Formats: sequence, C-alpha cells, structure tokens
Amino acid sequence: MKTFEELGVAAPILKAIQEMGYESPMPVQEEVIPFLLGEDNDVIALAQTGTGKTAAFGLPILQKINVDIYQPQALILCPTRELCLQIADDLNDYSKYIHNLKVLPVYGGSSIESQIKTLKRGVHVVVATPGRLLDLMNRKTVNLTLIKNVIMDEADEMLNMGFTDSINAILAEVPENRNMLLFSATMPKEIANITKKYMKNPKEIVIGNKNEGNKNIRDIYFMVRAQDKYLALKRIADFYPNIYGIIFCRTRKETQEIADKLIQDGYNADSLHGELSQAQRDYVMQKFRIKNLQLLVATDVAARGLDVDDLTHVINYGLPDDIESYTHRRGRTGRAGKTGISISICHIKEKGKIREIEQTIKKKFEKGEMPTGHAICEKQLFNLVDQIEKVKVNEEEIASLMPQIFRKLEWLDKEDIIKHMVSLEFNRMIDYYKDADEIQQVDDHSNKKEKRGHTAEAGYARLFLNFGKADGLYASQLIELVNKCVPGKIDIGRIDLRENFSFFEVEEKEAKRVMKCMNGFEIDDRRISVEPAQGKKGEGESKGRSKKGSHNENAPKSRRGKGRTERSDRDFRKEERDSSRPWKRTSSAREARKKRR
Repeated sequence: MKTFEELGVAAPILKAIQEMGYESPMPVQEEVIPFLLGEDNDVIALAQTGTGKTAAFGLPILQKINVDIYQPQALILCPTRELCLQIADDLNDYSKYIHNLKVLPVYGGSSIESQIKTLKRGVHVVVATPGRLLDLMNRKTVNLTLIKNVIMDEADEMLNMGFTDSINAILAEVPENRNMLLFSATMPKEIANITKKYMKNPKEIVIGNKNEGNKNIRDIYFMVRAQDKYLALKRIADFYPNIYGIIFCRTRKETQEIADKLIQDGYNADSLHGELSQAQRDYVMQKFRIKNLQLLVATDVAARGLDVDDLTHVINYGLPDDIESYTHRRGRTGRAGKTGISISICHIKEKGKIREIEQTIKKKFEKGEMPTGHAICEKQLFNLVDQIEKVKVNEEEIASLMPQIFRKLEWLDKEDIIKHMVSLEFNRMIDYYKDADEIQQVDDHSNKKEKRGHTAEAGYARLFLNFGKADGLYASQLIELVNKCVPGKIDIGRIDLRENFSFFEVEEKEAKRVMKCMNGFEIDDRRISVEPAQGKKGEGESKGRSKKGSHNENAPKSRRGKGRTERSDRDFRKEERDSSRPWKRTSSAREARKKRR
C-alpha cells in the first residue's frame, strides 16, 4: 500500500490531513489521486458512499490551485445543500496550510446576494448545487472560463433529482481542456450518456464490482403482514439497544406518522422530510450527527447529503421503487471499513423486488427471524449489565453520599439489589413483551401464485393507465400528470410502471373523481384512459398498450415515489393554459364544460 506522499500529495496538504488522523490512503484515493494530479485525465469512479471520495478528488484539485489567481479554477457539483456544505468544510480542513485559498459553497435556501459578493471578492474552488449555480450563471456573476477540474459527486443522485438539463447547461460553459471526474455509486444509462458527451477517453475506476454492494454490510429482510410492520420495527429497534440508524420511508406522510409513533412509544427519534423548513431540517440533522437522536425517520430525498460515518443500521420500512435508491440507502452504513446492517421490513408482494436487488448488488439477503419478547428483554438486560460494568465511578464526588446509601440499602443483599435495579429499568419493557403476541412472519413460499402488485394497499384503489415506460413515463411524470388533470388534493400511493401501460394507487374515495377527470384529457392527440385495474386478468392483457412514437420528450426526469397536490380549480385551469406540456382536455370534455357553465 502506498502512502499519501508516494501518491504525490504536497507537504502543506500532508500536514493538514495528518492532523486530521489520515494515515494511509483508502483504495479509491490510491486510484484517483495520481490521475487528477495529471493533465487531460478524465475519470469515472464507481464507488459506494463512505469510501473516502471527498479526499480522493479534494486533495489533488486543491494542490493544482494557483492561489494568486482569484478566479474559480475547480468546480464541484453535488445534489444537495447538506453535501455541498460537507464537501466545502472538508476542503477547508485539507487546505488549512495553503495560504489564501478560498472555497465557496453555493446552494439554494441561503442569500444569493452574499454568495455573489463573495464571488466578486474572488474564490478558487466553487462547490455548488446545479440549480443555484445555473442561477448565478444566468445573472453573469460567476466566471467559469478558468475551470481546470470539474467534479460531479453522486452523479446518479443528481440525475434522479431531475438536474439533467441544468448539468448540461453548466458543462456547456466550462472549458473543453479540463479534467473531469464523475463519482457515482451506480452506472445507469443516463450517466453513460453524460460520459459520452463530455468526457474524453475516461478511465473507469471501480472500487468493488460495478453496481455491487459493500461486502461489509449485512442485508437482512423480515417478511411480515402489512399490519405488523410497525410492531416489527419496534422489535428490531428494541433488539439492538445501541442502534444508531436511519429508518427510510416512502412518503412524507408515512415518515411523520412513524416518527410520531416512535416518539410516543418512548424512542429517541425524530423525522426528516421535505415539508420541514430548512431551519428545522438543520436542527434535526445536527441532533442526529451529535447522537442526541438514536433513530432518524427520513425520506430518500431529505436524507441526501446527511453525512454520518458510524451508522450501525439502515432500516427500510418497505423497499424503495428503484434499486439505485436501495443501493444509496444501504451505503450509509458500513462506511470507512466498518461493518453495518441493512434491514428491510417487507410484505410478500415485495419478494420479487428482493430478488432483483440481489441480482444487482450480487449479494444474497439473509432472512431474519423476528426477535421474541424473551430474546429482546435478555438483550436489553445484558446491555444494561455491560453499561454498569463500564461506567466510570467518580469516587470523590459520591464519597460523602455513600454512607447514607449503604444504610438505606443494608436490609437488601446483593442479589436483591440487582433484582431491584433490573426491575426499575425494565418493568415497562418486560410487562409489554410478557403480554405481547408474537409477530407472525410470512412464509416466502406461501403465496407462489400471487403476483407482485396486484392488490392495492388498504384504503387505496388500484387504477390502470394506458401509458408506460415506452412513452417516456416515469414515476415523477405520472405524478405530474395526475396533478395537472385532477384539481384539488390527491394522495398517490404505489406506482407500478410497465413497458406499455402503468398502474397507480389513489385513495378509494378519490378513485372515481380521478378517473373522470383524467379521462377528459389527451396527450399528443392520444386519449388518456384510466380505469380500475382488473387483477391478474386485466393486468396481463395488452389492452391500452402504447403506440410507438408517443415518447414525451418534455417530461421531467426526476423520480419520486409518491405525490400530493393541493390547488384551487382556478390555479388548475391557469396551469392548464400556461403549461408547456402536451396534455390538454379532449374536445368532448371542453364542450361538456362549456354547457355546465
């Protein structure tokens, strides 16, 4: 193994990273640093989160900065405000002994005027989210003509969040003779398209195997009935007394509900989702970083950029819609060579998705056995005993109190004192599990004939839509389509995209209204058809298959798992008039609407 000095890292940077505790390079650093220190070297690095990526690109780009030129010479693009700030902080630490080197994070949610003032004073490295950087470019307040290194960190996440057009606009403005490094945990086709367009003979560096999961992470699943998912979550949290982890939920509503239940049941938890203000998000994340919280319940989008190295667990409260999201979730534990556990609480309809994930990450899931009440109480008690053994006793502070305590307890022998202590700590848990029914786990093979996704969740209706992946329809476009066609507030549940058609779930009470409104619209002169899903028979038929050539080029590329909208009918009609999308009411629907007036 080489040292940082042998990799060519300069003395001022070496001094800084040694003070930070860096001893020897991690594999991704050993591979990437020499290439970025060279000229005209484009690199694609496929690596999981927590593998030392920031130092891999940060050390060489800092070393190549000319501090006498107060213009941006390195550009780092990342998907979220939190990651932007984290990278900027790390670069400032690495450049501690490089005099006058300036790093500026630019991101939405903070004053653009202060960022413009800093840019005018002169900076050397810009760490940016694509949206805010594009805004600064449009205002002609950032100069990218001297950029020599462009880094795209978590590139797959940026594309999933819908930044494709922004990234294309930004890369079109940077010089062609620059180094470009693209970091990604996975390699979807959108990433391949960017590499073909903007990179010159890139070297591909793969840490592990492409799209493969971290070997330090155990992937465990518990197959339970839908009504038992929360009880299963509680048992898992109780079985690991020192758990420090993130619980991922699919929607904002579910995230808040689960967090509220955990808090009510006495767990040290809080929620993180898009409906929180930026100040609330910062407060929750800070509490979690300093371990004032044991459990953070979060959506995928809200948790992006939360950089915590020593998570013990990631818990999936249901599997995500796409495999890339699972890869990013599990990659938050088992970082920097540590071990971690990724637990998925599933129901039988998600069995097929588990197999798909196994094929992608090239790793088998373990089927977990639900902890019994007796096993949980035993685990908790031994954890308490372990804490008692390791507690630091301050003899001087308690010396004056001990004689009174001894007199108070002298009628109890050692065994009685231990019993009282155990009972005081665990009466609530022991009483709870003494009377609790054991959770019934579902046999993987008990429903071989059941196809995934044929049954709607309780309280939801499953609807058929005659547009699918072949039409360029993704989850986010389907949500937007419902939002455009149906005025008012609609909760969208599970989305199941097929090649030529799709299924989606809405609340049962809204199903008729959704069908009525959407069937009055068309896309590119093709009528939208929405009707109740017909179970196995209906889902296997080719009815409503898409015609070739109807691909929607204008649809946004971001992906979301669930959507909600609330607009007045006036807002809805205005959006319909102003929209650049190809959907519109059918002529018969327009005539019927005129008659109603």
